[in-house]
Amino acid sequence: MTKYKHDKQFGQAGLSMQSTRARQAADDADAGRAAEGVFVDRNHHDDWLRETILSGLDSPLSSACALQERDTLSAVRRALDNNDATLAFQPVVDARHAPRVAFYEGLIRLNDGSGRIIPAREFIHTCETSELGRLIDCRALELGLRALQQNPSVRLSINMSARSIGYPCWTETLERGLAADPSVGERLIIEITEASAMIMPDITCVFMERMQTRGISFALDDFGAGYTSFRYLKDFYFDIIKIDGQFINGIHRDPDNRVLTEALISIARHFDMFTVAESVERGEDAALLLAMGIDCMQGHYFGAPSSIPPWTRVPR
Repeated sequence: MTKYKHDKQFGQAGLSMQSTRARQAADDADAGRAAEGVFVDRNHHDDWLRETILSGLDSPLSSACALQERDTLSAVRRALDNNDATLAFQPVVDARHAPRVAFYEGLIRLNDGSGRIIPAREFIHTCETSELGRLIDCRALELGLRALQQNPSVRLSINMSARSIGYPCWTETLERGLAADPSVGERLIIEITEASAMIMPDITCVFMERMQTRGISFALDDFGAGYTSFRYLKDFYFDIIKIDGQFINGIHRDPDNRVLTEALISIARHFDMFTVAESVERGEDAALLLAMGIDCMQGHYFGAPSSIPPWTRVPR
């Protein structure tokens, strides 16, 4: 496989198994009816799903959790249908020249219709394996491409699951954005989580190789949190590795995480990959990471995600 090296000098930038099986059965049933040309009544679907989930649960707590999950997924579906989605931008700073921004990460935010933002932790893992997850990836990419087209000096990373590779809507969204402004590809970074990349490593490798020829960079998100096969790591050839926050937060007082992070930085350096430390919350952690040779840092110490694009703010 040809490996494409990219310029590393960036500019400014305990749900129950019953619930899972019931939801999958409902989706499968809908898909079958749709294939036969039968209209799927979403309200009937939700009522049926609720009854099916509750019939398989044996405690009030399990029932409450399942109903909360159902309500959250319904809110996610409504937000996508109504285009109630935005990006929140968090800076990723150059470790040696902080607070200079290397790029921003665009994090999807969904509004439940009442003005409340649905916390990503409430839906992102549940939606990961369903079509809702694919639609979330499409919406995030669409918003990210729009931001890049409107701001030629910005470099932006957008999250996607490897499961979205080949999804028609996602591919069409990307092609439409690149056709409108080919320079966007050189400023777009696609973040793929370690866990999803490992599900289909061969397909992911081919996809990355094809996209890198168009100038798009790739970041391996949450590195160290999953079960990366190092045989695949060298084949993937990610441009950027983002070290999971569980190793970073409080690293100045945790010798074990210090050793593990040093090992991860060494691995990235060996494969000529740019390193980003996630979840940097304290100055002591930032100083230690700088001394360890990290390339970039991201976390509330440098800036929280903001729905107002930071590059549009007027300096005081």
